[in-house]
Amino acid sequence: MDAPTAGPAAEWRCAIVRAPMTVRPQLSNPQATRVDAVDALRGVAMLWMAVFHFCFDLNHFGLIQQNFHTQPLWTGQRTAIVTLFLLCVGIGQSLAQANGQTARRFWRRWLQVAGCAALVSAATWWMFPRSYISFGILHGIAAMLLVVRLLFTWRLPTPLWGLLGAVALSAPTLWQHPVFDSRSMNWVGLVTHKPVTEDYVPLLPWLGVVMWGVAAGRWLVQMQMQAPALWPVAMPAWGRPLAVLGRFSLSFYMLHQPVLWGLLMLWR
Repeated sequence: MDAPTAGPAAEWRCAIVRAPMTVRPQLSNPQATRVDAVDALRGVAMLWMAVFHFCFDLNHFGLIQQNFHTQPLWTGQRTAIVTLFLLCVGIGQSLAQANGQTARRFWRRWLQVAGCAALVSAATWWMFPRSYISFGILHGIAAMLLVVRLLFTWRLPTPLWGLLGAVALSAPTLWQHPVFDSRSMNWVGLVTHKPVTEDYVPLLPWLGVVMWGVAAGRWLVQMQMQAPALWPVAMPAWGRPLAVLGRFSLSFYMLHQPVLWGLLMLWR
């Protein structure tokens, strides 16, 4: 996810150009399936999230006075951060599928995400027993990866991914029911009111963002096949640290809050 004319990245680009969408090229170097621009975009989302969470922590410790649940400054940022990150999830899945991601590689990554989601639930239950995270961003990603993996087997055309994404995005505004308000069912997203929790990223409407990301990723692959010269071949020097951060987004997500909390507690 840099050499413009040689090396693993060039091998990946050539494989995409030669292979139709229904053929999965076999690469000797799995790292060649990464695209720096997508990793850098994910890195932007991670940095933005860290700044947001640092402000949240400052508020928790009483160092600033903000309402992160109702003030548009903060609710809008949260929506933008989650949207950006889930778009990258969809794009990444589309590129991985086009490059022949094996079932073993998919399930290994899925277990990492699901395991970290379980750790987040356990940690927040210990810290915030009344508002612990039962279905946050990692829980949502784990569920959405399963849905996307299933839909890949149906070989849906790219426009249909976009249409299904629009349906998923609009579903919670068109229909809600109290049966989905319980903690055991609110993961669906068709709730009549938002649950009391530190993080909430239900399947609907957020699956729609991932689906749009899949459509965008498929469009990128098709563009590379039809017009290779338009594909970005090198990452600017200023973007390379972001790309590196984007490659280790799960580790960064799991570690940044304990570090921030620890620093603030030491400072106090």
